[in-house]
Amino acid sequence: MSLRYLAAGAACAAAISALPLGAYAAPAAELLGPGVISTGLQETSAAFSPDGNTVYFLRSDFSEKDDTILYSQRRGGRWSTPQVAAFSGRWHDSEPTFSPDGQRLYFVSNRPLQPGGAPLQADNGGHRFAGTNLWYVERQPEGRWGEPVHVDGALNDGAMIYNPSVAANGDIYFSAHRPDSGKAYQIYVARHTAHGQAAPERVDLGDVAHNRMDPAIDPQQRFVLFAGDEGDAIGRADIYIAFRQPDGRWGKPEHLGGEVNSDALENAPALGRRFGELYVSSNRQPAMTFPKAHDDARSLQQRLSAPLNGSRNLWRVDISDVLRAHGISP
Repeated sequence: MSLRYLAAGAACAAAISALPLGAYAAPAAELLGPGVISTGLQETSAAFSPDGNTVYFLRSDFSEKDDTILYSQRRGGRWSTPQVAAFSGRWHDSEPTFSPDGQRLYFVSNRPLQPGGAPLQADNGGHRFAGTNLWYVERQPEGRWGEPVHVDGALNDGAMIYNPSVAANGDIYFSAHRPDSGKAYQIYVARHTAHGQAAPERVDLGDVAHNRMDPAIDPQQRFVLFAGDEGDAIGRADIYIAFRQPDGRWGKPEHLGGEVNSDALENAPALGRRFGELYVSSNRQPAMTFPKAHDDARSLQQRLSAPLNGSRNLWRVDISDVLRAHGISP
């Protein structure tokens, strides 16, 4: 998910399902696994294993009522057909993210806290929807994932926690709507302590009138990326970056240009395993011109169900120049 904006309506785009599965070269970015990972459905929230050869991600319907976590493995330069993660497929599961060492995979879910209980519900502004709490699975000695573990603590208060991101020291960043969020969503951090996660603190990025979602924290906490609109977005939501200042405070969020943002919706930034590698979810698509080539039913169906049909897809971009310009090195 999970930026609470409406995605743009579907429109026509060139069919690309016949292209090689590695990457689709587009003027704005590089599409991840066209036709395999990125499809005509909604895909967001890429999470890569330490070796970069396994990716977990969210696939959903357009209304985001049916969220499931899948994974795909890179073999011989191609991504395998995605499979539902062993811990997903029954509940409203979304937004996977690895701990930096790859030993835990965090995600949010509406699954009940106790077996046999009712699924979580959230209420915001009189609207009820699937609630979310933070869970994780841990890598077992034989390589499989263990059973999901609920993360206890105040970070789950309100059942509206989204897009976790974990620093190397165990601090967990996330977006949520809490009593000090104002009318919008804000970014919070729950510090890691010897007794679990501390009570969340709002990350001070400026005026809370601005909606801020989907943090992606640098493992060393030198910078944080997020989705929102600081007043200069060119789309429904854009990706921003804020750098840690020498005094420990966060600098003013900076709008990322170049290949990162478009006039569409961008959200769910996630750092890849290479320096400067960033994955974003976007519903960007080619411009439609008329008259178009005459369609028959088959060509129309193929195009309208292809990845660039206005659904959100996963795109790879490079922000290494931005990081180096701010003194960040590998």
